[in-house]
Amino acid sequence: MSRPRAGAPSVTSRPAARPWYARWSGDLALGLRLALAGGRSGWTRIAMTAVGVGLGVMMLLVAASMPTMLQERHERTSARDNTPAAEAPAPSDRSLLIGVQDTDFHGRSIRGRVLRPEGPRAPLPPGLTAFPKPGEMVVSPVLADLLSSREGALLRPRLGYRVVGTIGHAGLGGAREYAFYAGSDRLTERSGAVARVTSFGDRSPGEGLGPILLLLVVIAFVVLLLPVAVFIGTAMRFGGESRDRRLAALRLMGVDQHMARRFAAAEALLASVTGLLAGALMFLVVRVFVERVTVLGVGFFTADVRPALLPTLLMVPAVPVSSVLVALFSLRKVMIEPLGVVRNAARSRRRLWWRAIVPVIGLGLLYPLLGGVNRAEGFNEYQVAAGVTLLLIGIAALLPWIVEAVVARLGRGGGLSWQLAVRRLQLDGGASVRAVSGIVVATAGAIALQTMFTGVRGDYVEQTGQDTSRAQAQVTFHGTVDGTRAAGIGARLGSTPGVRGTIVKAMTGLKLPSKGKDERSATLTVADCPALRELIRMNHCADGDVFLAGPQEPTAPRPGETGRVDSGEDTAGGRGPAWRIPTSARPAGQRTDLLGETEDGVFATPSAIDARILRMTHVATLVRVNEADRDAMERMRNTVAAIEPMADVTVTSATREDDRFGAVRRGLLIGAIASLLVIGAVLLVTVLEQMRERRRLLAMLVAFGTRRSVLNRSVLWQTALPMLLGLSLAVPAGAGLGALLLKMSEKAVSVQWGAIAGICGTAAAVVLLVTALSLPTVRRLMGPEGLRTE
Repeated sequence: MSRPRAGAPSVTSRPAARPWYARWSGDLALGLRLALAGGRSGWTRIAMTAVGVGLGVMMLLVAASMPTMLQERHERTSARDNTPAAEAPAPSDRSLLIGVQDTDFHGRSIRGRVLRPEGPRAPLPPGLTAFPKPGEMVVSPVLADLLSSREGALLRPRLGYRVVGTIGHAGLGGAREYAFYAGSDRLTERSGAVARVTSFGDRSPGEGLGPILLLLVVIAFVVLLLPVAVFIGTAMRFGGESRDRRLAALRLMGVDQHMARRFAAAEALLASVTGLLAGALMFLVVRVFVERVTVLGVGFFTADVRPALLPTLLMVPAVPVSSVLVALFSLRKVMIEPLGVVRNAARSRRRLWWRAIVPVIGLGLLYPLLGGVNRAEGFNEYQVAAGVTLLLIGIAALLPWIVEAVVARLGRGGGLSWQLAVRRLQLDGGASVRAVSGIVVATAGAIALQTMFTGVRGDYVEQTGQDTSRAQAQVTFHGTVDGTRAAGIGARLGSTPGVRGTIVKAMTGLKLPSKGKDERSATLTVADCPALRELIRMNHCADGDVFLAGPQEPTAPRPGETGRVDSGEDTAGGRGPAWRIPTSARPAGQRTDLLGETEDGVFATPSAIDARILRMTHVATLVRVNEADRDAMERMRNTVAAIEPMADVTVTSATREDDRFGAVRRGLLIGAIASLLVIGAVLLVTVLEQMRERRRLLAMLVAFGTRRSVLNRSVLWQTALPMLLGLSLAVPAGAGLGALLLKMSEKAVSVQWGAIAGICGTAAAVVLLVTALSLPTVRRLMGPEGLRTE
């Protein structure tokens, strides 16, 4: 018997175990090769996951770009600001007269400025290379397109300047902003809304949002982005059943459980990295089209859309790492054996305790802030964001337990489609629950946000008292019209097609004789009798009458007194033309006018005063137009511009909204629209992937005689039942969270059930619409091709 050679390995010796990192890297590399070699089915699965993850990544990149977008827009609008200084500068070779000629056209706001440089070194507005000459204007690109279009024919007479160029990006808030700069050699400080400046730019510190609006912004970001993260997690679990079958085949070839899990991690890693790249590509495509879109008058340039560095650096590794963790977590109750997959072999009910702990921790974070966000020291935004996030995640965690508990108690009654849906949910309802969990979280967050918006709205929106049914616009001529011209304004506006009536009043100052050390003055209002009846209460009015209205105080005007007209305008020291209040002046009562205002002073009819002594008046005209005529308001604006281009035309409104609150509301609406589109798209991909996973089962049922309509209804039931249960959880959770946020803001709790019903209806409609859109694909999967396997 021969001996083994010296140095030969022993038969019983085993190779040394590889380090863990070597095993992981080797198995991941082999798993990637197997995933890439998976054929059409494997590539389809990876593509579906990449699309779902990519849509979420795109939304997150857009959200990461919002601070940069808003900052760039703010810097441009601040750089062109022409707010005059507290002390007006004297005329010099560095000064510029600038007048405001803003207008509107069919819902489009147009920013207009009229320029007159007073010297060679006058400041040039951002976006201009030279001052436009008198009669010329430089316009934004979209305004140039509008003026040259057929629709702009009604606008061209209002802007009676010749277009000689376009405004650069530095002078515009966004790509689709309507703006112009015009030149004039007739502009003076008495031309109305005119200021003298020596530089452009707003250097004053911003007012800030305040604690309440800051809380709204924090909650809005959580509500809009958390559902997207939930859908990304859902997309990472696409193709779970087919993946497990492939892993079982690998087990038959000798792969152990640990290697199988690492292969699953490799496949998830490949799909997530592909989704990350797809999301970046989608983001670049969306970025190209951003200049073509404006929402509520807010727009941006392509160069503004740049993700912030820190969120992007955090997101790039977070997506692949989370995909691997989700893949490993989904296999925790799966026994992959060589001859098949045993899923939940010892089936147990979902545990409730850890699901309930998540929202309790969120409540614990928010409880210390009750009644504290309005304090001078402010509040911790990260604490609020973490608390709200945990509360909403708790809803997603509780939903599977609720669905399982409910469907387990459903009997065998009902139609065939109902029985198929219930049985599917009883066997494996996780996929259907995951499909709707994101939109349930979004619904709960939207209800909380709506509840808070309703509670704080009274602090930022006030009732104006304006009667919008009797007057649709107010036209104000600021100190640019004398008494002689004021008399014809009403007639000229009233003759405009589409204008049904006008109420004209001319106002100026009246300097009265002093009584001791008390300076006395009053407002002198000149209007005809029909207009005066809208301003004051009197028994009888005829042309030539004068009335006195207001509190009976020692400084109030008296019949027979002589005052100086136009004091404080161009007659310093009260040396304007003298006018004596007639001794026949009668007292009148005050009343609230159509604009919700109460006025006092001296009220005279036109014949009671010589119009020539009204050198400088403020003429206010209330205009009633034919609201059925779409162009009536625009023709009225053209008439006003012909009288005085820089007159102020304001549309009457029953409410007045704070600018900061309006900015938050518009930003939330823009984000909600984008988020809803992404949620709908990801949900559609989710439903299609679920149906693709079940194609063999659907095809087999059809082959055994099941009607296609029954299967279609079954698919709808499988989505509708978890959605209804989710809404039953989202409504109390969202309303409770909204009430908690209102308590934090020290506001009264008020729940608008009508708004909540609208939110729930929208969420349900999105789910049902997406499911209906998937039915054509489901019908194709029911064909004989669905029985094919690879």
